[in-house]
Amino acid sequence: MKTMKKTTRIGVDIGGTFTDFVLHDQTRGITRTGKRLTTPEQPSRAIIEGVARLLDETGTQAGQIASIVHGTTLVTNTVLERTGAKVGLLATEGLRDVLEMGRESRYDTNDLFLQPVPVLVPRPLRRGIGGRLRADGSEDRPLDEAAVAQAVADLVEGQGIESLAIAFMNAYRNPAHERRALEIVRALYPDLLVSLSADVAPEIREFERTVTACVNAYVQPRVHGYLDRLGTDLAALGFDGDLYIMLSSGGITTVANAKAYPVRLIESGPAAGAMAAAFTARQTGEDRMISFDVGGTTAKMCLIENGQPHVKHDFEAGRLQKFKQGSGLPLKVTVVDMIEIGSGGGSIAGIDPMGLMKVGPRSASSVPGPVCYGRGGTEPTVTDADLLLGYLNPDYFLGGEMALSMDDVRRAIDARLARPLGLDAAGVARGIQEIVNESMAAATRVHLAEKGKDPRDYCLYAFGGAGPVHAYALAKLLKVRRMIVPMGAGVISALGFLVARPAVDKVRGYVAELENVDWHHVNAIYADMEAAACELLLGTGGRREDIALAWSADMRYVGQGFEISVPLPRGPLDAGHADAIRQSFMQAYAARFDRVVNDVGIEAINWRLNACLPEQHISLAHEPAQTAARRGERGVYFSGFGDLPASVYDRYALAPGMQVAGPAVIEERESSCSIGPDCVATVDPHFNLVVDIRYEAQTSDATGSASEAVPA
Repeated sequence: MKTMKKTTRIGVDIGGTFTDFVLHDQTRGITRTGKRLTTPEQPSRAIIEGVARLLDETGTQAGQIASIVHGTTLVTNTVLERTGAKVGLLATEGLRDVLEMGRESRYDTNDLFLQPVPVLVPRPLRRGIGGRLRADGSEDRPLDEAAVAQAVADLVEGQGIESLAIAFMNAYRNPAHERRALEIVRALYPDLLVSLSADVAPEIREFERTVTACVNAYVQPRVHGYLDRLGTDLAALGFDGDLYIMLSSGGITTVANAKAYPVRLIESGPAAGAMAAAFTARQTGEDRMISFDVGGTTAKMCLIENGQPHVKHDFEAGRLQKFKQGSGLPLKVTVVDMIEIGSGGGSIAGIDPMGLMKVGPRSASSVPGPVCYGRGGTEPTVTDADLLLGYLNPDYFLGGEMALSMDDVRRAIDARLARPLGLDAAGVARGIQEIVNESMAAATRVHLAEKGKDPRDYCLYAFGGAGPVHAYALAKLLKVRRMIVPMGAGVISALGFLVARPAVDKVRGYVAELENVDWHHVNAIYADMEAAACELLLGTGGRREDIALAWSADMRYVGQGFEISVPLPRGPLDAGHADAIRQSFMQAYAARFDRVVNDVGIEAINWRLNACLPEQHISLAHEPAQTAARRGERGVYFSGFGDLPASVYDRYALAPGMQVAGPAVIEERESSCSIGPDCVATVDPHFNLVVDIRYEAQTSDATGSASEAVPA
């Protein structure tokens, strides 16, 4: 029997409202996108239905699929909703209460009724175990093995725990006690899921390392069940290729690794969009870019510089108050550094107790969805306002598959907002638009200011179903002069799964002043990390000669409380590299804080390795439709200009080199892009819309409709 050649890859992104798909087959020259309403009660159902449809549309058999890459918000939602497993914790005797002690600080010193951050493992499920390691990893007291056996038996049989976290003092420096405890647990309960802090987060800081291990244990049973069920459903479809999962860092990994360390998926879904933005930045040569992703429930912003997204090595999950640092669970994981606010297409507009209109963070999600979807929604949303203001075509939403009801929107806005506020429906819609755009702009300004950046130095990369709709208004608020809207903007996060590199991030904690570093120990750390990373990447089908390795360290001035990431030369390292490493630290510190401190010692805290395979180049380019590009004209509201007659264009009929002058709306299946009268959009060779915005003094006669699309 002839073996079917596997040449097809599929990326799947589950969002709060829609699940997005991109199918790519380089051999056959096929790239196809898809979008389905998310099925929150059973997320895998939307995946199976969407994949099946793509296969049917492209004439592909399930056996031809080489791989499916998937990102999930399951971990984030589990932590937010507190719906994880019943977890037990083994900690060093005397540190049983580290989860409650935390940093011994209040995240809001002015709130006398402050709600403490709930711990995931209540005190009756925590046990202190005798034995202790010193800060240098040497043993102070041997592990009490009998206490380990007794504690785990009580937790499993007496308390009914579903998973176990083990976090012993200084295990980041020497994991021997945790490894021995694991052997004892495995001998007694071989099927119990166990998370070791030395494996999950081998870094200094006892509280954060313990929390990270507990969160890993908390979500692990649910992630196991979800991935097993998804694998079974895909197999029933006939899929027998490889299933990969997006990491929070933007890399992709195997199912086995994702099931072992699910905490590393905490920002799995949002990371894909940043990777797609970075791919386009490299493709177009844009060195400074703001990734702007607006979906159904949230808006996400990330900085892309020199073709790579900013990353950070800590993350706070499940905050009680969205913008209050310290109100969540601090995790030691590598994530794409982005901000996220509750301003998506499904964000609900309402009137607060003060009689003011507010938008978000509540979302209509996919069930029931915005009012215009006609699926039972009654509360006006951002998407409803977008429809009323002319940004969306009620007859071409999802390419015409879902008709939008303008009448339902007018009735809902009039009843719930316009009459109570003494406004008309159009005025309310403009208000919703202004509020949500200002919220996104304010959050973006703060994010850039914290990094010492000026938004005027960047271009705006807009995607997601609602991103291109709001991009022009946001760009004007930020004084950005250029924005880029990729082809397939509404599903571009799914493309991010296909262009992301299989990657591994490893870290080991070893604290030492630069003058006193044991370089032999550092080289041994890197040798161990490289061996583990390469083994994992080879498991994804990569070749050893294609693996790129990068070394870095978390460093600080002696006495500081927090670190910055500093690139290191590839080893082996020795004392002769100390001056170069010191200079690298000074450059990184000056770039971040615009100053350096002389005559103060420098120390390394953590040593990091990034290992990755090459990216794949995928294009959503297509043969332009042989039809007229201009579809007609309709009234559209543009902030600062009012209601203008705007030309409407079919994006699929625009060829590279063509230009569109605003005011205009460029429509595609999954999204639409609106540009004001001060804009000119050019289609680049990769079919991206490159929109240049003029900031000269506006004249009162800038109210005419746009001309036909013409070659540049």
